Amino acid sequence: MSRVYARRSTRRLAALATTAALALTGLLATAPTAQAAPPTPVSAATARTYLGQLAVRTEGSSTGYSRDLFPHWSTQYGACNTREVVLKRDGVNVVQDSSCAATSGSWYSEYDGATWTVASDLDIDHVVPLAEAWRSGANSWTTTQRGSFANDLSRPQLIAVTDNVNQAKGDQDPAEWMPPRTAYRCTYARMWVHVKHHWGLSVDSAEKSALQSVLNGCS
Repeated sequence: MSRVYARRSTRRLAALATTAALALTGLLATAPTAQAAPPTPVSAATARTYLGQLAVRTEGSSTGYSRDLFPHWSTQYGACNTREVVLKRDGVNVVQDSSCAATSGSWYSEYDGATWTVASDLDIDHVVPLAEAWRSGANSWTTTQRGSFANDLSRPQLIAVTDNVNQAKGDQDPAEWMPPRTAYRCTYARMWVHVKHHWGLSVDSAEKSALQSVLNGCS
């Protein structure tokens, strides 16, 4: 086992142990109060209204899809690209070097309740995955539109989360995957609907049913 891998595995085990301990004491219900966050999604009531306005269509094909058709991460200012902007926004006490890379800080992953102190342990999740967007209407967009979607900092579309949790999500929609931390599911459903409504993307019937089920239980 390489030294780098061993160090990363040790960090992961420590973080998972902390998460498990917090779960036992019931402290995972809410995120730390100092935690920054993506833009606030619409309310549950508005999300229910928006969901009713979304076109319901059978999900399209992935034929022709490539992540390269959704240019990311674009430069936002200076040396800072979208990933680094989100890491700075979503973390606590984040320090960046001259190239804007996060060298230290603390990040709470809303999806699973884990806390990380090394930026490489985090992925920036597209709440509505790029492949899902492609199958829901983005296949007809221009490359410029797809780039704007992939780097959207104005809607709750981007969030820093544990890398392997994001990878487990893949390009699944809410009928297939929801955050393992159940306390965040209402927020996640609101985020999903907010993004799809703004960008004019469709939903399939199973996706809509899953979102309705979650949102109907949200205040």
